Amino acid sequence: MDKPTFDAPEGRGIYSLILTLDEDKDITVGALGIRRFLAGYYAYTGSARGKGGFKRVMRHLAVAEGNNLTRRWHIDHLLPHTRLVGVVLTCTDQDLECCISASIGFHTRTINRFGCSDCGCSGHLHIEKDINKLLKIVTNAHTIKGTIQKLYSFEQ
Repeated sequence: MDKPTFDAPEGRGIYSLILTLDEDKDITVGALGIRRFLAGYYAYTGSARGKGGFKRVMRHLAVAEGNNLTRRWHIDHLLPHTRLVGVVLTCTDQDLECCISASIGFHTRTINRFGCSDCGCSGHLHIEKDINKLLKIVTNAHTIKGTIQKLYSFEQ
């Protein structure tokens, strides 16, 4: 993966990584086992509300680039096989991760049980074949009154 230019902003909140997978692939995802991922565009939504804030996104980039070999979360197993297209951030102290993910899932196909071992959601990873449609869905899901959003795009 080409290294995107991205510096994690100060603050905390919710993020969605926008990824592309160029071909269908079987990937072992921790306790979920071997899962089949179809070629397409993916949105993974997570929380950066802990003490490190949006530095969590920098960790994901390091995993994607092969600079961090630790596999702690489901997304860590998928990242090395994908290319980062963009990141959408919502600066907030509100617990909106599941709400944003559910909104994205309403308009896309959810990858069941992925990224949701600590909540009751069906999944926090979603696939869509059309990148423009996915970007619109994700940015709309992140548009919440009283919060600040930022879209970082890495596509040429």
